[in-house]
Amino acid sequence: MSTMLEDSTAYDRQQDSYAINNGVARTPQMGWNNWNSLGCDVSQDLLLDTAKVLLDSGLRDVGYQYVVLDDCWQSERGADGYIRHDEKKFPNGMKYVADMIHDMGMLYGMYSSAGEMTCAKFEGSLDHEVEDATTYASWDVDYLKYDNCYHMGRFGTPKLSFDRFNAMAKALNATDRPIVYSLCNWGEDYVHTWGMSIANSWRVSGDIYDHFNRPDTLCSCTNPADPHCVAPGTHCSVMNIINKVAPYVDRGAPGGWNDLDMLEVGLGGMSDDEYIVHFSMWCALKSTLLIGADLRKLTPKTLAILNNPAVIAVSQDPLGRSALRVRQDLNVKKDKYGQGEVQIWSGPLYPHDQLLILLNAADEELTITTNLDEIFVHEGPEGSAPQVKLEYTVHDLWADRMDERQAKKILAGDLYKHRKEWYNSTQTSYREGLDNNDERLLGKQVGSLTPQKPELSVSVPRHSLKMYRLRPQGGATTRYALHKQEL
Repeated sequence: MSTMLEDSTAYDRQQDSYAINNGVARTPQMGWNNWNSLGCDVSQDLLLDTAKVLLDSGLRDVGYQYVVLDDCWQSERGADGYIRHDEKKFPNGMKYVADMIHDMGMLYGMYSSAGEMTCAKFEGSLDHEVEDATTYASWDVDYLKYDNCYHMGRFGTPKLSFDRFNAMAKALNATDRPIVYSLCNWGEDYVHTWGMSIANSWRVSGDIYDHFNRPDTLCSCTNPADPHCVAPGTHCSVMNIINKVAPYVDRGAPGGWNDLDMLEVGLGGMSDDEYIVHFSMWCALKSTLLIGADLRKLTPKTLAILNNPAVIAVSQDPLGRSALRVRQDLNVKKDKYGQGEVQIWSGPLYPHDQLLILLNAADEELTITTNLDEIFVHEGPEGSAPQVKLEYTVHDLWADRMDERQAKKILAGDLYKHRKEWYNSTQTSYREGLDNNDERLLGKQVGSLTPQKPELSVSVPRHSLKMYRLRPQGGATTRYALHKQEL
């Protein structure tokens, strides 16, 4: 009889046939990027100070390992075709910055655009891919965010965009340095159909902004679920992006991921509950996780969202499979923006578990009810999934969120006095932690589901969610094995 683990290994091999396999981003990349909070206000000191916060706060140890510099670091391109850095902002050079970040046990990322200019109108990399990739490798760069501005009209079909971004992919690969390649082409030209062939992640929407669900004309797709939108724009809310990616969340796999854009947690435009929804869904949908807040102003409440190991374990799950939406109910109370809905998401987790999310985006607290048939509908419709015959314990992944008082002490410099409160994935990987049944990754048991009592009914506050890990009891078997038992 095969095991779920054996099946997951086979699944990984199958996914590798179309996901990029350059040895990096086997789970969604985690780190920090300056753009959403600081824009062009970049410097050597900013990067090194932020890296130190990641280290001292324990965020590096739960997985945030990339320190990514966005736009505005460039000077002019030399007569030899090679890009120069701004010596005032980075007086010791980019290799120095990379070395210092590496010495802290983290990885270093940079930015360019597949256009003649970057979005801030500095030198882009279009037609200079080889020179720039060689430069990044010589600076020991580990990550490249590659934007889509000023592309000289080389877009409009999947082939045009693929060729433009593939030029940099080839140039990076030719350096023989493992560099995470992150496309930022805003979901244009069906990138969800070809991004995994050349990149480790690909943006699926216009730029995010710090709001839960407000429609904005700058986020120009009137139907966020339409994957064929030509001008995705900016100012896209959290719910807009979730609804946009819902039809193709399954395109991500180990080595290549849907990128729902940077995390807004801590920027101040949403409530605590809304930030929990934002963070939880980015983890569940296997998006890249790049913190966008200025970490030099990190608050205890923000830290206690970003460092939840039970939720991060969903992001870094060895299976690498996104949750899928199993229900969307629009017939609920709308808010002042005319927005409101309820969603239920479900998906497999390593080694035998199931993720369940009850998301209330309505304008009132609601009781949301589901059952085993609905939770496992993608394994077989109308109650035919063999998993509905098993018993499960239900574990709340936010029940053990770090207390703000403990988070405050950590930010005051007491990290190593609180070893039990934080998970160190640099010492024990999430796979190992799950194999060891580490309680910090499993959440708090709050109930059970059985074939005799298959229904779960929970009160969920407005603009909030409940996030559960379901753990089968009495031995977990594969779908194939369960059918064998029936026979």
